[in-house]
Amino acid sequence: MIHFIIGGARSGKSSYAENLAGNSGAEVIYIATAQAYDDEMQERIQQHKHQRPSQWDTFEEPIEIGNVINDKSSPTNCLLIDCLTLWVTNLLCENKNMADYKQQLVDALSNVKGDVILVSNETGMGVVPMGELTRRYCDEAGWLHQEIAALADQVVLMVAGIPVVIKHISSHHQHKS
Repeated sequence: MIHFIIGGARSGKSSYAENLAGNSGAEVIYIATAQAYDDEMQERIQQHKHQRPSQWDTFEEPIEIGNVINDKSSPTNCLLIDCLTLWVTNLLCENKNMADYKQQLVDALSNVKGDVILVSNETGMGVVPMGELTRRYCDEAGWLHQEIAALADQVVLMVAGIPVVIKHISSHHQHKS
């Protein structure tokens, strides 16, 4: 089952996703996309690490998340990817081909063998940014979110710590293309 958790900054996305993963009964594999470019980001990463259960395997992968999904998905695993917007940032900063990496991710998700939980920041509910790079970032994130939401069995919008289910396909009605 593919779960997509989306919301604004400090909306409770990560906590909700971690609870969902922890309650899955599966072996949790945490895929972190964050990179520490400064001390403040390093502190945030350390804080997230301390909050996670120590038995979870963690893979720090800023770029190749499609490959990690392909390598680690199994019927007994729950993959938790936090977060897609940092992944988009990493791809843009590294000047990677967005279309290729997005297709790799979609292909990996289309063939996933267990549960996967994807977390992302909703960036499209504010003003349109002035700079070219930030506008491209919002465009790329928005297009990615649409594709992930279309693939997902469940989409949850987090609002002030409250999960609002905006899409849910029950497991007996699922179909894979």
